[in-house]
Amino acid sequence: MDTSKLQIVYEFPRDVREIENTFIPLADGVRLAARIWMPEDAEAKPVPAILEFLPYRKRDGTSERDALTHPYYAGHGYACVRVDMRGSGESDGILDDEYLKIEQDNALEVLQWITAQPWCSGNTGIIGISWGGFNGLQIAARRPTSLKAIVTIASTDDRYSDDIHYMGGTMINDNMSWGATMFAFNSRPPDPAIVGENWRDLWMARLRANDPWVLKWLKHQRRDEFWQHASVCENYADIECAVYAVGGWADGYSNAVPRLLANLKSPRKGLVGPWAHKYPHFALPGPRIGFLQDTLRWWDYWLKGQDTGIMDEPQYRVWMQDSIEPLPQYQFRPGRWVAEASWPSARINSKTLFLNRATLEEVARASETLNIHTPQNMGARQGEWCGHGLDPDGPADQREDDGCSVTFDSAPLDAPLEILGAPVLTLQLSADKPNAFIVARLNDVAPDGASTRVTYGVLNLTHRNGHEHPEALLPGEAYEIHLQLNDIAHAFKAGHQIRISLSNTLWPLFWPSPEPVTLELETGKSSLALPVRTNHDGDEKLQAFEPAQSARPEAAQLISPEHFERKIERDDADGKTRLTVIADTGIAHLTELGWEHGSVSRQYYEITDGEPNSNHAHLHWTMHFRRPDHGLDVRTETHSILKSTETEFIFSGSLETFEGEESIYSKKWKKNFPRQMN
Repeated sequence: MDTSKLQIVYEFPRDVREIENTFIPLADGVRLAARIWMPEDAEAKPVPAILEFLPYRKRDGTSERDALTHPYYAGHGYACVRVDMRGSGESDGILDDEYLKIEQDNALEVLQWITAQPWCSGNTGIIGISWGGFNGLQIAARRPTSLKAIVTIASTDDRYSDDIHYMGGTMINDNMSWGATMFAFNSRPPDPAIVGENWRDLWMARLRANDPWVLKWLKHQRRDEFWQHASVCENYADIECAVYAVGGWADGYSNAVPRLLANLKSPRKGLVGPWAHKYPHFALPGPRIGFLQDTLRWWDYWLKGQDTGIMDEPQYRVWMQDSIEPLPQYQFRPGRWVAEASWPSARINSKTLFLNRATLEEVARASETLNIHTPQNMGARQGEWCGHGLDPDGPADQREDDGCSVTFDSAPLDAPLEILGAPVLTLQLSADKPNAFIVARLNDVAPDGASTRVTYGVLNLTHRNGHEHPEALLPGEAYEIHLQLNDIAHAFKAGHQIRISLSNTLWPLFWPSPEPVTLELETGKSSLALPVRTNHDGDEKLQAFEPAQSARPEAAQLISPEHFERKIERDDADGKTRLTVIADTGIAHLTELGWEHGSVSRQYYEITDGEPNSNHAHLHWTMHFRRPDHGLDVRTETHSILKSTETEFIFSGSLETFEGEESIYSKKWKKNFPRQMN
């Protein structure tokens, strides 16, 4: 993590005491491991508490960011409690899946334990990013009496429609890669320095229970009760505490921020910056902001009753991104902060442009029929669904994929044009197969032809009437399709063109349809609605964010180097396209803990021209842990492979663990799943 542009704070208003590990007992006998930071005098002067509840291991997985964040809050008068969930890190038990009811139940017990401590004033908050942002919303919906406010970052209110598994009813490749990640993460050993000599027994119990979660997820390919559980959009009224929802345009999770603002009835604020999937005080692309100072004002208001003025500010604040050359990674996105007093905003006006032959115009022309039949390998440079910003994992220049798509361009703009919100396409479509999907990309085309992806969306056309009960298409029958793209804030420059690019493949971001498909689009009858922002009143009066600050970074030494690789290979002889993504974290030695850890993630994707069921995903993870003072040297190897036929998904996987070079445990899996219109 690059901390070079952070203002490191070494002294705080209150001296900080750290409890490196303590165990929180649950009613069923399970103990959860917690790391706590609090003011040194908290028992004499009790303080509110902030919980972060995660499965990613406080010992190593999040220790770097924990060190930057929690001591800062503690130094300003809070007890920060970072807890490893059941079955993770040094906690007891087994972790069976994401967002289970037992996870929420355990969190409620943890909050009760916290409020019973002599150092706690009785008021609590929850902060978290990604999983921790999800369960912040989910725990809030359970209405614990002590919980007054949450900060939810890079999260979602809808586990099916807006998570890493399915998008528009189409299976995201990350459903597989994320499943492979957790398969590897769940193979990690606890640290014997904390759990003692029974560390191996606890580890072996976890290994024996470590069935790949994708085996559960592939059973649920539509929005059934499995995904409805813990989706707070099922009843927004369940949440009564104050919610600060935060996202980033380069992240997979930004749509939930405006949805939460529009649907919650409790006090709420929203913030979306240019960031990828990281906390805003150290995220890329910049600008980074003084997120800790900003959220400190939030906590002081809701947990201490101090009038910090934060609730007098506009409800929704976003980074309006300027046009920029297309690159897969940015250190900084030019733009400016803008704000809306509330969301939805009456200041956003819909501008309709019709999809005529090759053009976007305000007037509909005579209707023509265009075929959409894109290559199976199109999309290899679209980047990741959920970008982290630390490596080149974003979308590159769109010209190559635009050339494989059916495109519609506006005339060069006479003046700048700003959009804020979700563009929506209304398309008149038919298909020659009963199962198909449509992808739309909204691009910013510079005068030199460079094409930057602004936003995009996808819809499985069998889900055109909802995600719970898909309906096969009748080949040849015309349908009116509404496709909402991801929310975005973007300022097109004068002289630039707006482009819509339509395709029925986007590999490997989305798993291909069961058969090659041709769509027919009726031009003139199809249109794009842009959320145009013309009223800029108040933007110039916005108070600037302070520079990014943090607490002292964790003491660590990299003892083997990091390495990242993203490589596309094309073989015209056999018609195969291959994408390889390797992320090697190196081995880090945590000098204060004596713990060493590292991982290598290898992703391999392959597809053959014209053959959607040649698609092949292979995820291979290596996890490595060492504790020299206990003689621990552990390595785990996991493989997750997904293939398909027209009618089935075929999963295979394996797990092998080593102490030194000796293999001590192994297991294999093979399972077929019927395709449910996916």
